[in-house]
Amino acid sequence: MNTNKVPRRSPSTSSVTEERVAKRRKIELPPLTSEDFKHGVMLAPMVRSGTMVTRLFALKYGANLVWGPEIVDKAILHAERRVDPATGVVSYVGKSQTKAMFTTHPLEKPYLIYQIGSADPDLAVRAAKIVMQDVAGVDLNCGCPKPFSTHAGMGAALLSNPDLLCSILTALREAMPPEISVSAKIRLLPSKEDTLKLVERIVNTGITTLTVHCRTRNMRPRERALIERMRDVVDFVEGMGKGVAVIQNGDCVSYEDSIRIRKLTGAHSTMIATAAEANPTCFSKSPLTDLESTFVPSYIRVAKYLDANWAVTKFCSAAFRGSHEDGTKAAAVAIRKRITSSKSYEDLTDLVKPWTGESEFQEIVQAVESRKGRRPVMDADAPFPSAETTASSAETEHPQKSQEPQVLKTPVHSLSPDPSILCAPLGPANTARVHLPALVAGRDEPTPTPTPLDVLSSASAAFL
Repeated sequence: MNTNKVPRRSPSTSSVTEERVAKRRKIELPPLTSEDFKHGVMLAPMVRSGTMVTRLFALKYGANLVWGPEIVDKAILHAERRVDPATGVVSYVGKSQTKAMFTTHPLEKPYLIYQIGSADPDLAVRAAKIVMQDVAGVDLNCGCPKPFSTHAGMGAALLSNPDLLCSILTALREAMPPEISVSAKIRLLPSKEDTLKLVERIVNTGITTLTVHCRTRNMRPRERALIERMRDVVDFVEGMGKGVAVIQNGDCVSYEDSIRIRKLTGAHSTMIATAAEANPTCFSKSPLTDLESTFVPSYIRVAKYLDANWAVTKFCSAAFRGSHEDGTKAAAVAIRKRITSSKSYEDLTDLVKPWTGESEFQEIVQAVESRKGRRPVMDADAPFPSAETTASSAETEHPQKSQEPQVLKTPVHSLSPDPSILCAPLGPANTARVHLPALVAGRDEPTPTPTPLDVLSSASAAFL
């Protein structure tokens, strides 16, 4: 008798059940190409707000593609991949941690772009390889101005280090299999010339898509996006002839608004951030109103079914805001207070019952599976208007105005303040740019209003 039998392999940590769940709900589509990034409206990467549940609802209501929140490369390197056998949810959990740093569902894989925060080509590649089985593409964050990203040379700090920025993108493109797209998201540089020089270098790394946030590194969301500068970037990229898609980001608030912006800028697609954070149904031609009754309860029920972290669900649910047709502002405030004071899903049972999250998740599945490719149903029969189509239709409808210069401005329904409040575009955008007194400037300003002493003091301090 042979006593040297090969020992049986221990069972895989992934059970048969979870494999079947994942396969049953996975949508098989061809790899992303630059064409998949065109003619659409995308969900922007948002830290904390861009959760799996928000992304799934964004897909249900018409987002073409969705970006996950930025995750620093080192954070994901030692994470453990876990699959929920009941729902198919994939979680990446760090060692000695109980809360997942990144969660996704096989349903969103063909539409999901994983955003990396990195300042090291090797670390970026290692991070991308860990998650590439669960995403359709990887994106390098080159625009986040927050200190947690820039202090280590990541995010917007890469804008001033183009050699490092391009080396990371080149490394990602060389290391990733062809079915994984590689893209970048940047901000505008102060001058047109510097912006186009950087764009040229980025496009030459072999990326599929470039997203441009139409603000500079020092600008904040309250300041009007510089949409008028986007046309130069689009024309330049198209002139390079590499087929790279260009997505506009900044002050786009809805599906209809995306058509307006594409017409003005020539961008292939638009990306929504702040408006989607307030209302994930904004991608629809008919976004929901009275969210406290029409959307929030369903969001919470689906989140509970998918076992989403309660603290994150509470944060997102309390942030949802929209117009009201039937409900009142007072009722909406009361519901938000109720949510923020709750400590678990069960505390909201009387507010959102019955717990029908599983059936409501199936509605999301049906909506996504009914797409024609990556196109939402609402666009399948009536393609998203191209920039050329919308421009020609505008000239046909208003031929007498076709020669008039177009004024670019943030729409009145935008969540950003009115430009006049910001003293834009002629006035100072911040206290460091106030008009100096005649004694200092050597000339009289056109306005007789004197500069307040407190503002002058803060401005002087900013120059030191």
